[in-house]
Amino acid sequence: MPSLAADAHATAAAAPSPEALAQRFRQVRTRSAQLAAPLSPEDAMVQSMDDASPAKWHLAHTTWFFERFVLGADPGHRPLRPGWDFLFNSYYQSVGPMHARPRRGLLSRPALEQVREYRAEVDARIERRLADGDLAGERLQRLELGLQHEQQHQELLLTDIKHALWCNPLQPAYRDDLAGARGADTPLRWIAADERIAAIGAPAWPEAGRFAFDSESPRHRVLVPAHALGSRPVSNAEYRGFVEDGGYREAGLWLSDGWSRVQAEGWQRPLYWQEDLRHAFTLGGVRELDPHAPVCHLSYYEADAYARWAGARLPTEAEWELAAAALPVAGHFADDDRFEPQAARGDAAGDGFAQLYGDVWEWTASAYSAYPGFRALPGSLGEYNGKFMCGQWVLRGGSCATPGDHVRASYRNFFPPQARWQFAGLRLARDA
Repeated sequence: MPSLAADAHATAAAAPSPEALAQRFRQVRTRSAQLAAPLSPEDAMVQSMDDASPAKWHLAHTTWFFERFVLGADPGHRPLRPGWDFLFNSYYQSVGPMHARPRRGLLSRPALEQVREYRAEVDARIERRLADGDLAGERLQRLELGLQHEQQHQELLLTDIKHALWCNPLQPAYRDDLAGARGADTPLRWIAADERIAAIGAPAWPEAGRFAFDSESPRHRVLVPAHALGSRPVSNAEYRGFVEDGGYREAGLWLSDGWSRVQAEGWQRPLYWQEDLRHAFTLGGVRELDPHAPVCHLSYYEADAYARWAGARLPTEAEWELAAAALPVAGHFADDDRFEPQAARGDAAGDGFAQLYGDVWEWTASAYSAYPGFRALPGSLGEYNGKFMCGQWVLRGGSCATPGDHVRASYRNFFPPQARWQFAGLRLARDA
């Protein structure tokens, strides 16, 4: 029987020092600026759909988070930009009203340069408070949460600008210098696991020391039936077989809501794939698909339909986490500066799993819901995760647009089942 106490002790870590947090703060904030640097002011204002946000908004909102929840914890703090609280609040109803999400692309003012000045001013104030020792306890915890939050928005900045540039008839590249790579075919193997009672999830932060979002806690026991997981994610070539076999025309493969979405929106292939099924739009422009790279930009509906066509299913998040927890967090992340999934080397996994981390988020068969004993963060920050535990599905593992130090085995990403613009793919599972 797994020991929850022993697990908690093993995963606990000392809270980072103010000096370490200051260095990490500079690194994360600089990385956001680097990701936005290739964008013109016009690019940074574009909002291509309701679910996406302009790059300028991401840069301002992440800064607003630090001002509102870190600097704003000081009773003497006064807003640096009166009125911007309304513009750049995302969904925190308890702190006040907000500009409508579908209308963020209408914010031609403030200008991009003004947003950059705002970032610089907030950064200077945060760093000064860290140097002076004015941030401690809960405020340091809020700072760490803000850094994790900004890393989430770094990935969203990339996925949102990719969708916006794809919507442009010219389909321009975000960056022309992004390196591409082609890999070799890696045979799919099945890796079996016996039935067991196991512990999943993360010890509650900040008590445990090591950061985890509230939705990852508490650590708890689950019964995991005997099963097998695919040794790697499904590839472009394998998914192309599903398309060419008429998978998007066979109603029996789809969940009812998924089939309705296919019919209503005319889905015929993954988002960004060209009609020839051999090319796709990438952040480097239209490029030839690597047949051996993981397929991505799938909705939950598409992942589920493919699994059914392949005579398999999607893994539960418990099955996925138990496989990933035995491995170091290593893979192809945003740090590699490619921003497209890469094929695994033929010898990358040996007899084990390949690409559980990085390349593509992997849809699971698990609805995003509360773990037994879940407690949201106190106050307004309790709105961060818990209120979205309805109508969403869990994805695991990170992607080629995720910062590498942002991922862990217990991390629970979530999106509604129709979402396609994220770097999401799938790994197959089957009952033993």
